[in-house]
Amino acid sequence: MDKKVAIIGAGPGGLVAARYLIGQGFEPTLFEAHDKPGGQWEYTNPSSGVWPLMRTNTARMVTRFSDLDYPEGTKIFPRNQQVGDYLRAFATKFGLDDKIELNTGVTGLKRDGDGYTLTIEHDGRNRTERFARVVVASGAYNNPAIPQVPGLDSFSGELGAIHAFDYKDPELYRGKRVLVAGGNISSLEIAQDLAMLGAKSVATTMRRQRYVMPKLIAGTPVESYGFTRAGALWQETASSEDWAKATKDFVLQYGGNPAWFGAPEPDADVRIAGTTGSQNFLNLVAEDRISCYPWPERIEGRTVHFTDGSTADFDGIIFGTGYHLNLPFLSKELAESLELTAKSITLADHTFNPRTPGLAFIGLWGQIGPYLPCLELQARYLAYTWGGAIPARSEAELEDALEACRRSVGKDIYQHIQTIHFARLAGCDPEGRVDSELAHILAENAVTTVSFRLVGPEPLPGAEAQVRADAKRFGRKDLHTN
Repeated sequence: MDKKVAIIGAGPGGLVAARYLIGQGFEPTLFEAHDKPGGQWEYTNPSSGVWPLMRTNTARMVTRFSDLDYPEGTKIFPRNQQVGDYLRAFATKFGLDDKIELNTGVTGLKRDGDGYTLTIEHDGRNRTERFARVVVASGAYNNPAIPQVPGLDSFSGELGAIHAFDYKDPELYRGKRVLVAGGNISSLEIAQDLAMLGAKSVATTMRRQRYVMPKLIAGTPVESYGFTRAGALWQETASSEDWAKATKDFVLQYGGNPAWFGAPEPDADVRIAGTTGSQNFLNLVAEDRISCYPWPERIEGRTVHFTDGSTADFDGIIFGTGYHLNLPFLSKELAESLELTAKSITLADHTFNPRTPGLAFIGLWGQIGPYLPCLELQARYLAYTWGGAIPARSEAELEDALEACRRSVGKDIYQHIQTIHFARLAGCDPEGRVDSELAHILAENAVTTVSFRLVGPEPLPGAEAQVRADAKRFGRKDLHTN
């Protein structure tokens, strides 16, 4: 078997895929267009939408891989630079540095018999190279999507209208009137940063008001409450109605109704309203430091007209309105085989397509919650399948998974559910394979990468001790006094 594997991208997905492919005897080469690895978490990368002051919106125990923790003293929510440093340390730990070709982009990928030919650009020169296997780990958040708003092209505010992807310097907005469009986590975090860093006024505009969860509950990461193993297993069998009721009860208990803070009333059905997260957004609304508007109807000069008839003038607009898939290097034949659109790609378990053997993808789905646990477990599933550590899925299983993928277009997946799904595929889920006391600890806590190094291929020495330490440090606390 040809052991050479090309990996497109040296961000989190590419790095962790390389680590596990090496463990299965493969010889990966990572092609990274930037001059440093790290992907989105290297904020100097032109393909990164991270801004210099950004912290993670997920807690550190679920923003790491199982083989390496953050340095002692790292806060619960690391700075983006710390995540970048972490990923480079991970690459060094597994000897990946000399396997990464930096400043080297892939501009073409096409079928070539039983393999694939890449067109590779470096220093303005192109070359081609053939590989039996290719992993696409180029990221899902680098092609900004700005919705059409009548008059947007004529907006005359001095700071213009940009996507959150291009938001880099809050100082530009000091003393200015800013409108932030969108209700996802990044939008709310940008709005709260600007409101606390000197903007004259900050307003948000959303098509619908979502329920908002804080990042911490009584000093404990929200993942230890809402993204637990027990919660994932319950959600797998719960009816849609039961899930909606439990989710609404949860967000009202720990996050409150946005209307109680002065934001618009969300739809009573949480499935329609949706959920998002921010530690300070609703409090800033309650303090009248962030105003809330419905979606824009049209824009005239500096004036934005909203669908409720209200108007307001702004100096800048920031759209946090999502991304389109960006795989421009795929040949037309591959794009058609994969049913590629701006919003979806048809893959069995978001990884393989039986029509393109030897080609795999990492991280191309919409998700609620931290990505790194899913990326690691997906990388293990991929590597163990190609390496023969686990049986390959049958043609019928792959076809069923393709159909499931088509049905799920436009639906975000919860991290804890997705991670467990990949763990089962990779043969490393601890369900029924650990003692009852440890199983209880796993059930009551966040779904972490370390929890899947207890059993199965490549068990990690000390994994149980780490699970117990994380549960003590980041798990829910007894808030009752004696």
